[in-house]
Amino acid sequence: MSQATQTAPDWAAPARPAVSRERDAFFDNAKYAAIVLVAVGHAWEPLRDGSRTVSALYMLVYAFHMPAFIIISGYFSRSFEARPEQLKRLVTGLLVPYVVFETAYTFFTRWTDGEPDRPISLLDPLYLTWFLAALFVWRLTAPLWRRLRYAVPVALGVAMLATLSPSIGDDLDLQRVLQFLPYFVVGLLLRPEHFRWVRRRAVRIAAVPVFAVGLSVAYWAQPRMTGGWFYHRDSAEELGAPAWAGLVMTPVMFVCSLVLVAAFLAWVPGRRTWCTVLGTGTLFGYLLHGFVAQAAGHFGWYDPAWVQGPLGALVVTAVAATVVTLLCTPPVRRALRCVVEPRMAWLFRRDAAERDGQRAAPARG
Repeated sequence: MSQATQTAPDWAAPARPAVSRERDAFFDNAKYAAIVLVAVGHAWEPLRDGSRTVSALYMLVYAFHMPAFIIISGYFSRSFEARPEQLKRLVTGLLVPYVVFETAYTFFTRWTDGEPDRPISLLDPLYLTWFLAALFVWRLTAPLWRRLRYAVPVALGVAMLATLSPSIGDDLDLQRVLQFLPYFVVGLLLRPEHFRWVRRRAVRIAAVPVFAVGLSVAYWAQPRMTGGWFYHRDSAEELGAPAWAGLVMTPVMFVCSLVLVAAFLAWVPGRRTWCTVLGTGTLFGYLLHGFVAQAAGHFGWYDPAWVQGPLGALVVTAVAATVVTLLCTPPVRRALRCVVEPRMAWLFRRDAAERDGQRAAPARG
């Protein structure tokens, strides 16, 4: 089972059934492209031992796709002030799916991994669910980070210090919460003009050599370093490095990831395309594709020899991209919205403003 995964930027808000004029197609396109990379990365994982090229591609993708998700998550958290309606969406859009899928993945893992006694633990996120827990924590702290004068350096310092401490437990995957925090804070501080800047023609052209250099470095580094650095789930000592290595690797990887995220976003189309509507359903693709990834290992889909070759890598890539695309489609979203994006109006009290608004509505009519 994969140890690293990803998710979607504005998951605290229920996705709309269709792309409206108010939505920026650029971000929906970016989310769709990123969720495809998430699924493809998981599909490549069983192929890494047999191919240095696949391993290098895997390392390159993991260097930027989670940071990209988290940066956009922060960007869509800029207005979070813990108002009643925002807290409701936080519960229905993150907390409820976390509980549902943490439970579902535990039962599924009992079957696929042959662990019938595996406990359900809502404090120890399993597989994909860590990002929901992390985003819940990050968004709650968003008002604080927006008010700090040196928010990004402070957040980076927190991430660096986290790598020094192997004693940080697994509760809510706190290592990941702290080590990925700087990317969320960067997103909080970004403005629309920053995204327009990375979409300029000059940046788009520069993105090509950036990725070429990135792939070359990944190919060189693949046998020389562990990919665990990109998961951000362990301290430096747990990765077999001296404690001080985290103080160096964290800022270096932070800068490299930001450059790769900018190069990735430079090639995201800003107009509405066939995949724009799919970008509004990336939460579904994120949460559901993990079942397919786990089932692939359980049923031995990677066992045939040809799957471990170049043709197999191409087929696996195409299948993963197709599966996650289908899982983002409107029919899937309509079928599973009750558990992924529940309304749950019965759970919350109506505040005075809502009651006054409803009483005033008939009079205006």
